[in-house]
Amino acid sequence: MSSKRNKLTTDEFVKEAVGIVSRASEKGVVLRILGALGVYIHSVDKPGVLDIYEKLGRFKGEGLVFTDLDLMGYSKQRKEIIELFEKDLKFNYDPYVKALFAGRRLIYYHPAGLYHVDVFFDKLEFSHDIDFGSKPGKGLLELDYPTVSLAHLVLEKLQIHEINWKDLVDLSVLFYSHNLCSQEGVKTRECIDDDLISSLLSDDWGFWYDAMLNIAKLKDMLTGKLAEGVIGKDIAERVLDRLDALVRRVESTPKTKNWIKRSKVGTSKPWYRVVEEIER
Repeated sequence: MSSKRNKLTTDEFVKEAVGIVSRASEKGVVLRILGALGVYIHSVDKPGVLDIYEKLGRFKGEGLVFTDLDLMGYSKQRKEIIELFEKDLKFNYDPYVKALFAGRRLIYYHPAGLYHVDVFFDKLEFSHDIDFGSKPGKGLLELDYPTVSLAHLVLEKLQIHEINWKDLVDLSVLFYSHNLCSQEGVKTRECIDDDLISSLLSDDWGFWYDAMLNIAKLKDMLTGKLAEGVIGKDIAERVLDRLDALVRRVESTPKTKNWIKRSKVGTSKPWYRVVEEIER
């Protein structure tokens, strides 16, 4: 999802993103923010988060932080979403993507060329699938606002087959700034719904396999940065404790027949989808 550098500050970009979601909401259209920006919006107000971003070098040397906006919507509202971007917001659409992927994805460009917007419908289909449903009021996008839920932000990172440094930092931020709902004893938008995560991973062996590998990579990264003195014990222990709790939750959740059947095949056959970047 590459783009030209946007010319907005972080605060301005957040305002733009939230403004689009709010404008959609006013028209009865459900849109939610995904990705690194979603992690930032949901976490930046928590004590110590900006310090973690800085210590782990999430944006080091980049100057401008965010270059594009990823949104999730419902396919049942595709017509309304197109009208929002093309008629109301005057964004320019990508004709190639609209012709080939319109049922699953649309790409729009800010009229002044400041940034581009990826709009996904119903599900993320990258290394592994994350399904949000297709109809307002009956899907999972309404779990939170203006971003997708914390559990889905976590899953979005854990599904990456070849996870990179930035994604590991984003996961660190999420688990540092938010506890698991099972540990809180109540489900709110400010805790990570480990039941939701466990349910999905216990039905999809391939997703489970990559998620567990990514959690192990995250733990190794944190342990290494603690040893180097880059982060403090308080940061490392909080995140590691919550990761261990999530793993225990996932492992204790009964696996479906689908999971068990696929686990017998293991890695002898591809368990993830190869993701190809759309060239723009």
